[in-house]
Amino acid sequence: MGDLDRRWIILAGFAVVAIAVVGAILIGRGGGGDSGDSASASAQGCEQVPKPKPKHVSYGAPKQTVKRGEELSARIETNCGDFTIALDTQRAPKTVNSFVFLSEKGFYDGLDFHRIAPGFVIQGGDPLGNGTGGPGYSVDEKPPANLSYTKGTVAMAKTSAEPPGRSGSQFYIVLAPDAGLPPEYALVGKVSEGMDVVDRIGKLGNRSEQPKQTVLIEHSVIERP
Repeated sequence: MGDLDRRWIILAGFAVVAIAVVGAILIGRGGGGDSGDSASASAQGCEQVPKPKPKHVSYGAPKQTVKRGEELSARIETNCGDFTIALDTQRAPKTVNSFVFLSEKGFYDGLDFHRIAPGFVIQGGDPLGNGTGGPGYSVDEKPPANLSYTKGTVAMAKTSAEPPGRSGSQFYIVLAPDAGLPPEYALVGKVSEGMDVVDRIGKLGNRSEQPKQTVLIEHSVIERP
């Protein structure tokens, strides 16, 4: 983004507008984040893989099958290791329902983390790999008004033209203690296991928040007790 102190989410191909979330979703840094290249990239524990080709998909919005309060998690298997997201079905049943639907369709399998902002967030779930793609539908579910995007929080990205809580398929994981974002981004859940893997991935971005090597989502597996 150039200005590493910005706290806005921006989408590739659109200009940054003051106090706005614009275009294909990048999340500006919260306080205390690392400034890009000062976090040296480390490929330790990451298998070298080629960058995936763009994937064009279009689904209709899924029926609601996830029940509020249902215990669900998503195991994300990557070439840098695995981590698990505890899905927040209590506070975000519609958003979680979409994430589960896409995972069980195999949508996320073979996609990469196209944006890595060291000390701030990692972002993936774009079938086009450039920050502009989605699943062919959107979901609306306002996040809790008191939601803070703290370390390990998983949330969905959106454009500035979209209302709070709208989401497609792109998601991000917070690396900073507090991303300093307003409660506008739909909640998915929180990393419950493997935050060390997420942190490892978070070191693989450059000053422009581009990956220094491909980080691939090999499988997104929904787990039930």
